[in-house]
Amino acid sequence: MGSGQLVAVFGAYGHTGRFVVEELAARGFVPVLSGRNARTLQELAHEHGLEPRVASVDDAASLDRALAGTAAVINCAGPFASTTGPVIEAALRAKIPYLDVAAELEANLDTFAHYRERARDAEAVIVPAMAFFGGLGDLLATAAMGDWTEADEAHIAYALSNWHPTAGTRLSGAVSRERRGDHRLRYSGGQWEHRTDAAPTLEWTFPDPMGSRPVIGEFTMADVVTVSQHLSIPEVTTYMTAEAARDVAAPHTPAPTAADERGRSNQTFLVDVVVRSGGAERRATASGQDIYAVTAPLVTEALERVLTGRTKTIGVVSAGEVFDASDFLHALDPHITLDLHAQKQNA
Repeated sequence: MGSGQLVAVFGAYGHTGRFVVEELAARGFVPVLSGRNARTLQELAHEHGLEPRVASVDDAASLDRALAGTAAVINCAGPFASTTGPVIEAALRAKIPYLDVAAELEANLDTFAHYRERARDAEAVIVPAMAFFGGLGDLLATAAMGDWTEADEAHIAYALSNWHPTAGTRLSGAVSRERRGDHRLRYSGGQWEHRTDAAPTLEWTFPDPMGSRPVIGEFTMADVVTVSQHLSIPEVTTYMTAEAARDVAAPHTPAPTAADERGRSNQTFLVDVVVRSGGAERRATASGQDIYAVTAPLVTEALERVLTGRTKTIGVVSAGEVFDASDFLHALDPHITLDLHAQKQNA
């Protein structure tokens, strides 16, 4: 457990940030609350009896003060296209690990491209996209691979009962769309493609009792970035149930609201991962409640493993690359229900 270690949470008062703060405290860490909105930060600090440290990505000295004396920093502040660079730089100056919960494709690609060599040279650990999108799918794909060193294709399908986006999700999505323009991204043949055609609508057969559902194919999310960084799989595709895709795209879909004592919404999710090699197929699935809330145990488990040395490498790393994927996933009980079908298939 955390043993009282200080952990800076940048963007602590955001929707996901609040879940992360509570999870850190529950595990024995002492969250140091940080962000640019002094009033909101002070209110959250008063509520939890924690220390607030106002900081802005436009002020490097304020970030240095926010991270002073901490064991690590978790960046929960989107849009990540604006925050990842400055907070990573501050973490490198402070010589502490950096983790974030970014779902923005471009921000994650930037992190891998810009900091890979610097982080390795500094023997630093930087874990981007350690969240529902990016972290969970990557861990499932890695676990499904098992003893395979390569595969022909990986498919990650998300079934969300609904998708009520937070303000942060909407803002991050707008930033990504502005950067991409009229293009969408697809990973095929081991390369990123910029496509101008519409993403296809397909059918995906989820495990029983869900069964076949319409999905938006090539609904490219952060998992495609994280998987492709370390697994030898030339075709990586993600899918989203059509209803959830419509929810997140609609301008008037409301934000998530608490439905239980932990503050989780009533949204449920199923992540279904299939990897194929030749004529063989392996599968791994995980289900649970609230994609924003489940990000907190994901990133906190990752933090705990980084700080206790339960890692396999250094640098800018994906979840499945730096952690024992199967062991990590089993550690998430009771937050997710897990089925690693790969253990039953030894083709």
